[in-house]
Amino acid sequence: MKNILILFRTFVLLFIVCACNSNRKAEQIKNIEKPNVLIIAIDDLNDWIGVMGGHPQARTPNMDRLAEGGVLFTNAQCQAPVCNPSRASVMTSLYPSTSGIYFLDPDIIESPVASKNIVMPKRFQQEGYNVFAAGKIFHNGKGINERHIPNYAGPFGGFGPRPEHKISSFPGHPLWDWGVYPERDDQMPDYQIASWAEERLAEKREEPFWMGVGFYRPHVPQFAPQKWFDMYPLESLQLPKTIAEDLNDIPSYGVDITRLKHVSPTQEWVTENDQWKPLVQSYLACVSFVDEQVGRVLTALDNGDYGKNTYVVLFSDHGFHLGEKERFAKRSLWEDGARVPMIIMGPDIPKGKVINKPVQLLDIYPTLLELTNLKPDPKHEGNSLVPLLKNMEADWLHYARTCFGPGNYAIVSERYRYIQYNDGSEEFYDHENDPQEWYNVISNVEYTDIIAQHRLQVPQVLYKILGQGSTGHGSYEASENNIKGK
Repeated sequence: MKNILILFRTFVLLFIVCACNSNRKAEQIKNIEKPNVLIIAIDDLNDWIGVMGGHPQARTPNMDRLAEGGVLFTNAQCQAPVCNPSRASVMTSLYPSTSGIYFLDPDIIESPVASKNIVMPKRFQQEGYNVFAAGKIFHNGKGINERHIPNYAGPFGGFGPRPEHKISSFPGHPLWDWGVYPERDDQMPDYQIASWAEERLAEKREEPFWMGVGFYRPHVPQFAPQKWFDMYPLESLQLPKTIAEDLNDIPSYGVDITRLKHVSPTQEWVTENDQWKPLVQSYLACVSFVDEQVGRVLTALDNGDYGKNTYVVLFSDHGFHLGEKERFAKRSLWEDGARVPMIIMGPDIPKGKVINKPVQLLDIYPTLLELTNLKPDPKHEGNSLVPLLKNMEADWLHYARTCFGPGNYAIVSERYRYIQYNDGSEEFYDHENDPQEWYNVISNVEYTDIIAQHRLQVPQVLYKILGQGSTGHGSYEASENNIKGK
């Protein structure tokens, strides 16, 4: 009897072990079948990439290659033309007017609304994903990426390295510098971030992964080694197309909000110091440099085990002016400040397709949830782009919206851009007839009904401004004070 009892216990134990092993293997198979996610975020990149044609001389073969393997959205808009609120919108799928995060601070945790949303990387961690990232995914403030991203590898030097003394003669903000520096690519943080990504993509893992790769260039300081400048000789370099007196039909508030308390060089300084071409050259050099790092990541993905089962999303947090509308830098509601590159590639995504429907960066989060077969979050304000990925001609009734402080909005449809400022002044552009947004046709009666439709998209409930002290806060306050002084 004792021997029978021992045999029975042994049988039960073996059964439990086998069952556990079977469940573990089944879970491993299930995890392997889950698609991976690779986010590539680029800082301050406008449409100066080959496939978008923003500058005729821009050379970006790797981003072009990504677009050829997936879908390029040519009418994607950021939710704020500033790093922090734009990235907060991406990671929470909330508008700034909902969260109160309009400018360079505060962090998501300081917003009573946004703090209730699960940020993208933590949602994927909850779903069983191995989550890790490097570089600039959230804003670059102290501890922000570490707070929101499990297994964050660090900024790898961020906006560095920087010389002991400025290269340019611009006397302003220390980050506003440009020119040839340093000597080698491997001294650049973005190069090191790409190397980190190559190593991670070569590793074997059982769980699906969510991976963030955040590159810093072409954000200022616009430094890159000499070979990238050699691609764009000054003597043959083309400046962006502009017209004289482009600001004549812009409301005074629109001029103020894009100039007052800003830290970038003014058009007057750039012209007087003959720095327009050097600024364009430095920007293009940085774009081509970061494109090379994107290519290294894509090649590592293709050469590893995950290329066929990974969704890749590349985006920029906002655009950048290089003389258009007589200004340099971001922080505008015009096309050059708000439109961004956005590319999605992965399993069952069409190859080489181009979509011009108005989409938004806050659509990325709900799109990835649907692509990875996860439940949608009802708190998200973005829309999944899967219907467009499946059918480019699908009905798409959504507009895109960008803001720079409460009351200042750009509303974008497939053909038009409507801008409303906090003092009630307006702009309206027909991209079919005026792709450069040179002519404000807000007073043209032919557009009365269309303008009215765009006005309806302006939010009526606005969360108060959170944070204080940033350039955006100062610009907004100065613009408001000008209204009160009139």
